[in-house]
Amino acid sequence: MEVTSTTASTTSQSSSSPSAISSDYDTFLKMLTTQLQNQDPMNPMESDDFAMQLATFSGVEQQVRTNEILTSMSGSLGVMGLSELAGWIGREARVEASAWFDGTPVTISPNPVVGADRANLVVRNSEGVIVSQETIEAEAGPIEWAGTDSSGTPLPEGAYSFSLESFTNGELIGTTDVEVYAEIIEAKGGSDGTILVLKGGIEVPASSVTALRDASRS
Repeated sequence: MEVTSTTASTTSQSSSSPSAISSDYDTFLKMLTTQLQNQDPMNPMESDDFAMQLATFSGVEQQVRTNEILTSMSGSLGVMGLSELAGWIGREARVEASAWFDGTPVTISPNPVVGADRANLVVRNSEGVIVSQETIEAEAGPIEWAGTDSSGTPLPEGAYSFSLESFTNGELIGTTDVEVYAEIIEAKGGSDGTILVLKGGIEVPASSVTALRDASRS
């Protein structure tokens, strides 16, 4: 069971802003000190000017601290999200994506267009070539795809995608992508959100998952 975070680059980028502010903060302090040391004794800095610069100094300091706190909070929230997803590892997600076939039947969840009286399942390989077409019941619900071509010959191991053509009285009324059930093997965070890695290395956004089930049910 593996949950990894790839937020290192994001953290590095987000921390560059506080670093830059800290640098400006140090430079400001040195400039103010130098100004005080080299002011004309006969014409010293006006108290109002000095107070204004001190206020600016305080504002910069507060900005540095605020950015550091926000960066720390962001990192903590990312870890919390991944911790919650740890319970997903090893389970099967229902998601609109390709499925990895290794000889074991793949559970798919076609959803024909309302009013369809016939449905045609179209299977494509990783290159987008149609390798199988078969008529299925025009009803929503999980079915097992055996991993064979139109002649019943077993297909080679690889990633396959599914689409469903819905017909009424012989007329095509819609083509939709088909959701599949696939095992989650890893969850990782990044700047674009949490990504789930499915069996075969197929990656999908965690937000695209529509259902979860125990792998033992397959």
